[in-house]
Amino acid sequence: MVQAAVAPTLKTSDEIAIMREAGRIVARTHQAMREAVRPGVSTADLDAIAAEVLRKHNATPTFLNYPQANGPAYPATITASVNEELVHGIPRPDRILREGDIISLDVGCLFEGFVGDAAFTMGVGAIAPSVQRLLTVCEQALYVAIAAAVLPNSVRDVALATQTFVEKQGYTVARTYTGHGVGRKMHEPPDVPNWWPRSAERRGWVNEPLRAGMTLALEPMVIAGRPDTRELEDGWTVVTKDCSLCAHFEHTVAVTDGEPLILTLL
Repeated sequence: MVQAAVAPTLKTSDEIAIMREAGRIVARTHQAMREAVRPGVSTADLDAIAAEVLRKHNATPTFLNYPQANGPAYPATITASVNEELVHGIPRPDRILREGDIISLDVGCLFEGFVGDAAFTMGVGAIAPSVQRLLTVCEQALYVAIAAAVLPNSVRDVALATQTFVEKQGYTVARTYTGHGVGRKMHEPPDVPNWWPRSAERRGWVNEPLRAGMTLALEPMVIAGRPDTRELEDGWTVVTKDCSLCAHFEHTVAVTDGEPLILTLL
């Protein structure tokens, strides 16, 4: 888990208003992709749709060419993760969706200097009721996390609320990948995990107190099997080690003196 090197940047009401517009663009992109998901569509098709929506709204994709320390830059506008792929799946023309698949689509954009970031998971055609339950629980977990993002809570409170809810439903949460602060950059402090082990403080985890003006990308990643993951040879795609299905939902949220404000809705 990466630790926060600097204090979180608190946003003004004007800056949050710009982030709300960035969030609306992300939501419109989600809507266009949802309408396009069906058997026979490739993940590259969905990437092209997203790129067009962002261009139409004068927004820049924040994922495209995103760097990493020890590997290739990310090569696409969206991440498109299918079935056992947890996050960071790279869109490809030969990755064709089939009836019964599930797909997680994550989009980030930069608009007037600020980032919106959100993800959702949906079925391709008809999916089994047990698979739909996984998706439903993951989306519910996102709203549990959002409800916990209030004063005077801390990052630990959000993490434990998410973990407790998911585990009570019989699933696990991904442990290596976290939510994060977001604003002028796609990744800002603090990290916001989806679980909080008893050894967290000994590991040096930072239990950042929430403050009004913080903007967070909250993103539960729920796994039907064990929480262990591995990265594929492409340097980006993360899959479950036991090949179990997984889901991912995300919203960008502003912490306020009252209720959290979800910035990535229409």
